[in-house]
Amino acid sequence: MIINKDSLEEVKYYIDSKWVKGFYLLTFFFGGVLMKKIIMIGGTMGVGKTTVSQSLKGILNKSVFLDGDWCWNMHPFVVNEETKSMVMNNIVYQLNQFIHCSFIENIIFCWVMHEQSIIDDILSRLDLVDCQVYCFSLICKPSVLKMCIQKDVDLGKRNQDVLERSLERLGMYDRLNTIKLDVSELAVEDAVKMISHLIQEV
Repeated sequence: MIINKDSLEEVKYYIDSKWVKGFYLLTFFFGGVLMKKIIMIGGTMGVGKTTVSQSLKGILNKSVFLDGDWCWNMHPFVVNEETKSMVMNNIVYQLNQFIHCSFIENIIFCWVMHEQSIIDDILSRLDLVDCQVYCFSLICKPSVLKMCIQKDVDLGKRNQDVLERSLERLGMYDRLNTIKLDVSELAVEDAVKMISHLIQEV
């Protein structure tokens, strides 16, 4: 399912669909009490995951936000088997700490998550009793992604090589068991409203 700027009125219909619940939303109950909401927001580099997640944190009560990139913010940045294992361990540890905190009700996590195995691995290692998990992927048109990343490159926030790698990953999100949110023509506040509406209606 892909949600875009024309879909807000249809969101509740999709949420009521068993097909959506079966494939995109994972619910874990113990004793019939819903304790936590875990909102996972994936998307290729430059699509707006961090901005949307930060804004979502601002409107959800008792919420916390973790960006997966913070868990291996190294210099120099090295990707190998050891560091990949490290970042997964760091992510799982921190998310479980949030889950175990009685004050926190809404946990927002964003990362690239371009492969289903990454999502599945993280979820398999979390203590999900009394949790409801929502998996979103932010997508956009290639032309929009190019414009956003080039702006960051011009401002010195990203390297030029990010553009090609990000575009290559864009199509991979179609294969994931996630709710796709097309942000090509959405303002940040509208994307946040859509996500908030979805998780509050279930």
